[in-house]
Amino acid sequence: MQDQIRVFATSQGLVVEAAGAYRRAPQSVGFDAIFTSDEPMRFVLDVAASAPEVSAPAEAELCAPIQTQEVWAAGVTYLRSRTARMEEAKSAGGGDFYDRVYDAERPEIFFKATPHRVVGPGGQVRIRGDSTWNVPEPELTLAINAAGRIFGFSIGNDMSSRDIEGENPLYLPQAKTYAGSAALGPCLVISEQPPGKETQIEIVIARRGRTVFSGSTDIGQMKRPLQTLAEYLYRDNAFPCGAWLMTGTGVVPPDAFTLEHGDEIRITIEPVGTLTNTVA
Repeated sequence: MQDQIRVFATSQGLVVEAAGAYRRAPQSVGFDAIFTSDEPMRFVLDVAASAPEVSAPAEAELCAPIQTQEVWAAGVTYLRSRTARMEEAKSAGGGDFYDRVYDAERPEIFFKATPHRVVGPGGQVRIRGDSTWNVPEPELTLAINAAGRIFGFSIGNDMSSRDIEGENPLYLPQAKTYAGSAALGPCLVISEQPPGKETQIEIVIARRGRTVFSGSTDIGQMKRPLQTLAEYLYRDNAFPCGAWLMTGTGVVPPDAFTLEHGDEIRITIEPVGTLTNTVA
C-alpha cells in the first residue's frame, strides 16, 4: 500500500491522486464515506482502482474537502501563539489564561465551524464587520475518522478577530466562529504516517500585488503531540462522520498588522500544496 494519497473535492465529485494518476470517484462517494471508514487509505484506493482516469483538477474546480464534518481547533499550541494571546488579552486582565493553558496538561480546544462556514481553495474568507484587528492563522489540520484515529491532514486557515478575543477571553466564539471564518484545502492527504517535525508551514499575505507579511514555522515547534490533541477532542464526545481539527498556529503577524478587503492569503504545507484565499 502507498505511503500517502491525495483526495480533491470538485463540483463533479472526488478526484483521487495515487501513484501519479488522477481518478474520478463515483458521485456517491463523498468525504463522509472516507471519514467513517475504519481503513480510509484502503477504502479510497479500492474506489480509485475501478474509477476512470482524468486530468489533474484545476484550482478553479476545487471545493473545500468537507461534507458533514465539524471543524474544531486547538489553541496556544506554539510558544509564539501563547505570547501573542497574552499580549492581546493583557488589558482585559486575561493575559495569564494563555500562559496557564500553554503549560497545562489539558489543551485549549474549541469549536470552529460547520461545513457551511468553511470555504475552499480560491474562495473568500471573511473579516467581521465589528472588528478592527483581523489575522489569518495558518494551521496543519488533522483528519480524524469516526473512531478517533488520525488518518490524514490538510491546510487550515483559522481566521481570527484579535481585538474581540483580546477584549475578553469569553468572546472567543465570536472572534472565531462566523460565516467565512475558516478555509480548508486544497486537498485531503491520507497518510500512513503523520507529518514529520520538519514539516514547514508557510504563509504569504499580498495586498495589491505586494507582499505585506510572510512567515513560517515547523511542526517541531508545537508543544503538544498531535495524537494528544485528537484524544482530548474525542473525550466524552462523538463524531459520527469524523472531524477536522486545526492544530494551532506558530506564525502571528505583528500587532500593527490587520487584514484588509482584497488581501490574498497563501498558505503552503507540503505535500498538501498551497491554499489560496482572498479576504471579503
